[in-house]
Amino acid sequence: MSSPPNTTADDPHARLRRGIYALLAAASIGGMVGRILAVNSVDYIRLEKYLKDKEKRADWQKQRPFLSGNDRSRWCTVRSLVERGTYQIDDIVNQPNWDTIDMVKHDELGREAPGPDEGHLYSSKPPLLATLMAGEYWLIHRLTGATLAEHPFAIGRAVIITFNVLPMIAFFVVIARLVERFGQTDWGRMLVMASAAFGTFLSTFAVAINNHLIAAVSAAVALNAALRIWFGGERRARWFVVAGFFAAFTAANELPALAFTAAVAVGLLWKAPRVALSAFLPPALLVIAASLGLNYLVHHSWRPPYAHRQSGDNWYDYQFVRDGKVRQSYWSNREARSPIDRGEPDPVTYAFHVLIGHHGIFSLTPVWLLSLIGVGVLCARGDPNWRALGLLIASVSGACLVFYLTRPLDDRNYGGMTSGFRWAFWLAPLWLVGMLPAADAAAARRWSRWLALVLLALSVLSASYPTWNPWTQPWIYDFLESEFWSGASLVLRVPDAPRATAWAICSAACSPL
Repeated sequence: MSSPPNTTADDPHARLRRGIYALLAAASIGGMVGRILAVNSVDYIRLEKYLKDKEKRADWQKQRPFLSGNDRSRWCTVRSLVERGTYQIDDIVNQPNWDTIDMVKHDELGREAPGPDEGHLYSSKPPLLATLMAGEYWLIHRLTGATLAEHPFAIGRAVIITFNVLPMIAFFVVIARLVERFGQTDWGRMLVMASAAFGTFLSTFAVAINNHLIAAVSAAVALNAALRIWFGGERRARWFVVAGFFAAFTAANELPALAFTAAVAVGLLWKAPRVALSAFLPPALLVIAASLGLNYLVHHSWRPPYAHRQSGDNWYDYQFVRDGKVRQSYWSNREARSPIDRGEPDPVTYAFHVLIGHHGIFSLTPVWLLSLIGVGVLCARGDPNWRALGLLIASVSGACLVFYLTRPLDDRNYGGMTSGFRWAFWLAPLWLVGMLPAADAAAARRWSRWLALVLLALSVLSASYPTWNPWTQPWIYDFLESEFWSGASLVLRVPDAPRATAWAICSAACSPL
């Protein structure tokens, strides 16, 4: 018989805590919306105004609210779908300010088309999210006649708020419920909620369309539903439907999250096989079918574009025409790419920097060290239900990290030009729940509370460093590059990295003094 999670029904402090959670969430949401309204991909505002007002250069336009080739890749699909009725983006990327490097090329049957006059260009991103975004743009376009080409800021910001900020509100509500249900101390609960609001990169990436934020929100909703079933004895079909739909939607946005989907499915089949088969599996299969079906519709292949990179079937090696000139794909020549996109040759060095180096999960957001301890505590508990929760978080996290740490050379790029190791962002809700035992333990002593606050402050620093553009290098990377690197070297070698990283952290911490 499992011990029930902490209940707040008769807790006199519960109302106060909920008010504090709401304040934290509101502050975080306000910050996200503020950055969305200020976002601009190039710092040419005054220059553009001068050229237009003084030089009468009406043709000079560089401002845009889409910050990277990564998010512009999806926006190109959104525009092409609504304005041209096709997933082909050839016409869109030829327009000023609508360029992207995240695209592939093939013919109508999914065959390699390397020549400049062969095949068509497509976004390399899975089409499901862009198709959903196109639904809102279609509605705006039909009601107002406005287009993204003419009104990129107004329409773009509206869609970003819909697909990033509104889901983050749901994320905060779900995390607050999980914190209330499984936390044991007021201070521990508030620490975890503050970490959710300010200590992850989810709010950082809220200014740009990306799959990582959507996956994190989906994982949080699925986890909440699954834990209601696992701990609370919930057997109503609606919670199985929610768990099935959002667990699968997490995997549709982050392929390694299939480990999470499978773990939740196995757990619920074990707890309530009949309801799981009738209520969990159908919505999960629906999401999987939609994701695979759209991919086949667009690319005539069940495999996603990034699986077509081998000789004789390489969608990334091609030529295309832009501005009347034949151009080569960014991905065709490794040496022509930016240093970060050439890949880290040494897998050990790559693992070091992914975990505790310049893109490190624990160096950039050290509050996750508390999650590491908390998950260990859960796994060591005598109650099998708590152990199962700890093992779920540990196994899913481990599977995701192993997947990315064992990638081939081209994929060992830390997520490209990005302020954190973005492929692990979707794990945030699991790590926040896993943090609770450590946060509750830290509440008992002054020194441990101060230590936890320092870890949180450093995490908030990293999440806030990219002031308005998340597609920039982390502060540790920038510091090491300016102080320790001698030119174009991509990464420090492992023997030098601990010294350099420690010096970077100490210098940054002591600089205000």
